Amino acid sequence: MKDYLNYSKSSVKIIIKILLVILFIVSSQKNIYAQVQPFDSNAVKIDTSKFVMQKSPWGAVLRSALLPGFGQFYNESYWKIPIFWGVLGALGYQWSVNNNSYVVNRDKFAESEMSKPGGNIIYYKMSEFYRDQRDLVAVFIGLTYFLNLVDAYIDAHLFDFDVSKNNSVENFRLSLKIKF
Repeated sequence: MKDYLNYSKSSVKIIIKILLVILFIVSSQKNIYAQVQPFDSNAVKIDTSKFVMQKSPWGAVLRSALLPGFGQFYNESYWKIPIFWGVLGALGYQWSVNNNSYVVNRDKFAESEMSKPGGNIIYYKMSEFYRDQRDLVAVFIGLTYFLNLVDAYIDAHLFDFDVSKNNSVENFRLSLKIKF
C-alpha cells in the first residue's frame, strides 16, 4: 500500500512538471513568428491597428467556468468537449468509489473501537488509504477543470490565427556540384 501511495505522489509531481513545461513552451513562443500577408494589388488593405478579435478569450473562460466544455463550444472546438466531459466523469466516478470505501471502512473502525478499544486497526489504515485516494482524485479534478479554462482561453486567442500557406515568400534553391 505504501508503494501505491508513493507511486500516486510521484505521478502527481510528474503531471505538475509536464503542465509547467507546456505552460513555459506556450508562453515562450508568443511572438516568435510574424505573419506576412501576400501582396495582391486587388486585395483590400487591412488596417491592423483596428483589428478586432472574433472570439473573446475571457468570455470563453467564463463560459468554461460555468459549464466545462462550453468555452470549447464557443470557440468551435467541438472535438474537445467529450474529452473534458469523459475525463471529469471518470474522475468523478473514481472520487465517489473512494469516498464510499472510506466511509465504509471508517464506520467499521468506529464499530470495532466501540466493542473493543484498540480493535481492528486494519479498518483505520484502509479508511486513511481511501481518504488519501479520494483527496488525490479531487486534485486531479481541479487540475482538469483548470486545464479546461486554460484551453478555452488559448483557443479563443488563436481563433483568428491564419495558417494558410504564404506564397509571398519565395523558396530559393542553392546547388553545388563538385566534379573530380
